[in-house]
Amino acid sequence: MVYIGEYAELRIDRFTSVGAYLEDDEGFEVLLPNKYLTDDLEIDQTIKVYIYNDSEDRPVATTETPKIELNDFAFLRVKAVSSFGAFLDWGLEKDLLVPFKEQTAKMVEEGIYLVRLYRDDQTNRLVGSARINRFLEDEVTDLEQGDEVELFIAEVTDLGRKVIVNDKYSGLIFKDRLVRPLRNGEKTSGYVEFVREDGKLDISLVPIGLEKFDEFSETVLRHLQENGGVSTITDQSSPDLIRAELGMSKKSFKKAVGNLYKNKKIKLTDTTIELL
Repeated sequence: MVYIGEYAELRIDRFTSVGAYLEDDEGFEVLLPNKYLTDDLEIDQTIKVYIYNDSEDRPVATTETPKIELNDFAFLRVKAVSSFGAFLDWGLEKDLLVPFKEQTAKMVEEGIYLVRLYRDDQTNRLVGSARINRFLEDEVTDLEQGDEVELFIAEVTDLGRKVIVNDKYSGLIFKDRLVRPLRNGEKTSGYVEFVREDGKLDISLVPIGLEKFDEFSETVLRHLQENGGVSTITDQSSPDLIRAELGMSKKSFKKAVGNLYKNKKIKLTDTTIELL
């Protein structure tokens, strides 16, 4: 079993002067150094650890949580640059190496870069790569317009926001579809607006059919979702209450409610707005 870069639940076999040795049922053994031991640990207890390579390329266990997981993406900071490449802070004692061949441009100290963590099949080492496109598929075979997808928020461009879709496709949210602020590295959901011939995806943050919604419609939707799908704020409410609760004018509120109602996302009663 290859655990490098993965979490594993292992049994404590014995304690030594350097730490505890953990085992699985197939004879795999790994050291959990003393610094990660706590007083409540005992022989035959099963614990969850993360396994990676130490400075001598030996498997080692840790109870710390890395900032990036195997075959995942993250924005990481460069701690140092050497003749081997750039060393990035990924939350563990041994920094993550991004070799020069895995850089799209020369990384500099303290710079923050989008990378993917993968395991080299030949050396069994964990490596970071900024060559993101080589991990993404060119042909979209399992998605169509309207499908809900998982998004990893990448860089800002002149056109909008790059996103990684379902961990395997390249996508873009155009500027006029950015109905709310997004952060680098944020994970959220979105919807396929268009599948391009080159395999790239146009993405919307709101369900298709609501693409004409502005930020005020999105705000009303979020307000309803956060309040169990029901709001007592209606077009009969005072402008001061609407502005205090939703941060918009009564005119904008009425327009947003109209859009939501037209698209059959809400129903209206005399005293409430309810999410369908």
